[in-house]
Amino acid sequence: MRFKLSLAGAALASVFFAAASLPHAASAQQQRFITIGTGGVTGVYYPAGGAICRLVNRDRAKHGLRCSVESTGGSVANVNLLKSGEIEFGVAQSDVQYNATKGLGQFQKDGAYGDLRAVFALHPEPFTVVARKEANITKFEDFKGKRFNVGNPGSGTLASMNELLAAMGWKMSDFGLASELRPDEHGPALCDGKIDGFFYAVGHPSANIQDPTTICGAKLISLTGPAIDKLVKEKPYYAVATIPGGMYPNNPQPTTTYGVQATVVSSAKVPAEIVYTVVKTVFDNLDEFKKLHPALANLKPEEMIKNGLSAPLHDGALRYYREKGWVK
Repeated sequence: MRFKLSLAGAALASVFFAAASLPHAASAQQQRFITIGTGGVTGVYYPAGGAICRLVNRDRAKHGLRCSVESTGGSVANVNLLKSGEIEFGVAQSDVQYNATKGLGQFQKDGAYGDLRAVFALHPEPFTVVARKEANITKFEDFKGKRFNVGNPGSGTLASMNELLAAMGWKMSDFGLASELRPDEHGPALCDGKIDGFFYAVGHPSANIQDPTTICGAKLISLTGPAIDKLVKEKPYYAVATIPGGMYPNNPQPTTTYGVQATVVSSAKVPAEIVYTVVKTVFDNLDEFKKLHPALANLKPEEMIKNGLSAPLHDGALRYYREKGWVK
């Protein structure tokens, strides 16, 4: 499997949030509040969740659902929030979804989360390594002994970083400094000379990559080599990916890497009618949904119902897909 990102010419769209401006048509008794856990406000999860809520809230007079977006620590945090019943939907990397269903990696201590349910896939998320121009980095191995941001606690980025380091036989101590800054912090830190590089799982184009490549000429670094080839071969949730040359300023050459899929997940405890309504709203308005953020522009239904989905499909999602004749 191979992800190929297309060059999105549009500037990052500011999507959101029409919820507060829509008129009340359903009574308080009829309304049901749902929350989507996303990620940092400058990443892609937050606007993607906002795009879903925008469509849901537009028709809330019909179905009584009011959707809100919550900024969270990211994929791992979202799975844990689902588990505790604090949110109804969450965005999660495909590797985090897989590990949660199997009780692996960051979920090994608490065991498999049997109630996790897949809803649909979103965009590919290549692992993106960005280096400070003055650091003279040409490959990932050059970061040994350097100051490197590995991802914030609770994020899928940090979980994926740990898996990459293990595959390479590295430890966090091999960096001169392994910082755990949030996505909205790592770009400014790079341009201020506080770190030499960062690792980030994100859909493209992303403001978190656009800013440092524009402001201080940061460079995208390819992630290739035997350890990565082995990871892609062995792990069903990984695929080779290419970030096109010219997508970001000062980076005219394509960047080869690997990555995961962003997915929307829920819990078996969330009523099927709620999940069905959200799924139907997104797919019935897919052309509009794709325009709400450049990272969503190339979504295809046949890929959204299967790519990166290792947890069982939620009954509500399954009902809609069967109605469309997409699954049996």
